[in-house]
Parts: sequence; structure tokens; C-alpha cells
Amino acid sequence: MNIEEYRDYCITKKGVTEAFPFDETTLVFKVMGKMFALTGVDSFDYINLKCDPENAVELREQYNAVKPGFHMSKKHWNSVYLNYDVSNRMIYDLIDDSYQLVVNSLTKKLQAELNNL
Repeated sequence: MNIEEYRDYCITKKGVTEAFPFDETTLVFKVMGKMFALTGVDSFDYINLKCDPENAVELREQYNAVKPGFHMSKKHWNSVYLNYDVSNRMIYDLIDDSYQLVVNSLTKKLQAELNNL
């Protein structure tokens, strides 16, 4: 997977925006203002994705590519390293899971706004 494929996949999801809120090299994707994915644009080595805490630990135990979130809450975020044992399909699935986890945590009002987009 390259950064263009990653970006194209994230940005087409409903209610998603992209920005550089931290610096000019960290690309962040948000759904209704809440982060669900981020990566470095200069070195596209890994992607930080939100994850259910129990599932996060399981993924780390199963895959060398999945580590606790770099510079993120280790409980709620994983870093998925792209030069290891993960397929594009798995990365897409983890992005989907991250997006859905954030959508599910939105207020009813924001969920209704998202559904009306």
C-alpha cells in the first residue's frame, strides 16, 4: 500500500476530513471532527489507528506489524507498520474498524448529522 491508496481509501468514507493539525508532515483523518487515522507523509512507514482495547492486544500478539500506538494512547491506538506481515486487505479492515469505532462513539446528534450527509 502506498500513501495515495491509503489517503483515497480514508477520504472517501462518509463525513471524513483531512488536515495537518500537529505539523506539516502528520496527515490526520477525522470523522465528524474525531480522529480515526493518522500517518506521516514524509515517511509512510506506519499508520496509527483507533482500536477496541481488547482487540488491540490480540492484534499485537498475532502480528509483528501491530504495535502500541506511537505517540498515542497505548490502550486505544495501534500503530500498523507497513513493511511487515500485513496485507492491504487487513489494513483496509483495520481502517474500517477504526472509523466505525469512532462513529459509534459520536453523540446521537453527530451520528444523525453523519447519516444525513
